[in-house]
Amino acid sequence: MKQAFLTLIICYFAFTGTYAQKPVTSEKQPPRDEKPSSLSRGLNVDYQVVTNGQVTIKGQRVPYKTTAGTIPVWDEEGKPVAGVFFTYFERADVADRAARPLVISFNGGPGTASVWMMIGYTGPRILKVDDEGYPVQPYGIKDNPNSILDVADIVYVDPVNTGFSRPVNKDIPVSKLFFGVNADIKYLADWINTFVSRYNRWASPKYLIGESYGTARVSGLALELQNAHWMYLNGVILVSPTGLGIERDGPAQGVLKLPYFAATAWYHKVLPADLQKKDLTDLLPEVETFTIQEYLPALALGGSLSDQKRKEIAAKVARYSGLSETAVLQQNLDVPTNFFWKELLRDKGHTIGRLDSRYLGMDSKDAGIGPEYNAELTSWLHSFTPAINMFMREELNYKTDLKYYMFGPTFPWDNTNNHTGENLRQAMAQNPYLHLLVQSGYYDGACDYFNAKYNLWQMDASGKLKDRMEWEGYRSGHMMYLRKEDLATSNERLRKFIQKSTPKNSEPAKYSGSR
Repeated sequence: MKQAFLTLIICYFAFTGTYAQKPVTSEKQPPRDEKPSSLSRGLNVDYQVVTNGQVTIKGQRVPYKTTAGTIPVWDEEGKPVAGVFFTYFERADVADRAARPLVISFNGGPGTASVWMMIGYTGPRILKVDDEGYPVQPYGIKDNPNSILDVADIVYVDPVNTGFSRPVNKDIPVSKLFFGVNADIKYLADWINTFVSRYNRWASPKYLIGESYGTARVSGLALELQNAHWMYLNGVILVSPTGLGIERDGPAQGVLKLPYFAATAWYHKVLPADLQKKDLTDLLPEVETFTIQEYLPALALGGSLSDQKRKEIAAKVARYSGLSETAVLQQNLDVPTNFFWKELLRDKGHTIGRLDSRYLGMDSKDAGIGPEYNAELTSWLHSFTPAINMFMREELNYKTDLKYYMFGPTFPWDNTNNHTGENLRQAMAQNPYLHLLVQSGYYDGACDYFNAKYNLWQMDASGKLKDRMEWEGYRSGHMMYLRKEDLATSNERLRKFIQKSTPKNSEPAKYSGSR
């Protein structure tokens, strides 16, 4: 049950010396309304610590200042109801902050902290793992030569009950104020307003990046910031996106996962020889075409499908998924992902990871309809948890006895009226500056790459926004940046996206009269 809970919150509904460069200075900023209690399990809602460091990115020395601390969430009467923890990296040698892009970063769950992308992806310090993302000891962190800090400042935000963020006391109605798709968007938009005002970033080009459930969060925030705070963005980046509230019940839900099955089977070398010899990106378009043009209509026909046609479709699904034709027929052509993770390598004694199919698990019994645990999540917690605690407490000098919530208590989560995909479409339609980049891992079975493509098709049915929408795939899983090769490539794509979507001086935000 514990593993199932952890799996659910990483992607809701539908992730020798320890230090290469120690900070050179450290100073505490006094709280605005209370004296800090540095070693306490009590919350200090308005307290920050500042350190300074430097990193070499793409051969260039980048000095930076880091602010780690909390800023309050206020109620309607102006009283603090929670403290939201953040980690803010600013390039220190920038004279004109008004022209400097600001990236506001969220992870998902919805009960998980910003740790994953901060020390796994875009930040100036990164955890030590091997080239494919597996844990190594001694644990620790090192400089990130691929960080986007050379082109943008970054603030990583921990929603309430993640990281060090907490409500001020047990009497706060957390479910009503924080734990729901729309409540989450509302209070975080208000918090962003406070942050941008305190740190004088109103003039800056602004970007939101979210991973997993964080993609629903930032999609909703794009419109909320425009409509309720009159804050307009230049870009939104979705890393391993969820369904964004876009309906896909029935046959669509059943078939869209097949290209992911094919990618996973290809990786584990269990496809027929003629498919296996193809490169992955040559194979997948063939599977996608079958999925939309043959598989989807067949599943829609259900029991009216002729026996002959049913066998033909089952044979093709088996061919592309690496499963047996019998297994596909026994599932009425609609193979559950949980069964796929157990079945694909059952004869080899392994399960495969939900969030990253490259990871192998080992169950007590080969029998069963699903894995006993999530091999990839256990591996990631193995390396990330020591690293983030070392980083916060020893390097950033943030002293507290609070537990750092890798996964915090945020359930039950109210997902009613989730229209975040439509929210993002509206924000893009209203704001000609706003661009969208989507990044997916081919081996992600929780927020799979073909469903991410489907999101874009449904969000922009008219095709009017396609010039401002981009999708890209990586040969890894949910956190594609854990693979060394993809870390470099994905950061470079972020860098180019930010540069491309930051308008030239005095370039107006308007549509031309023609399509």
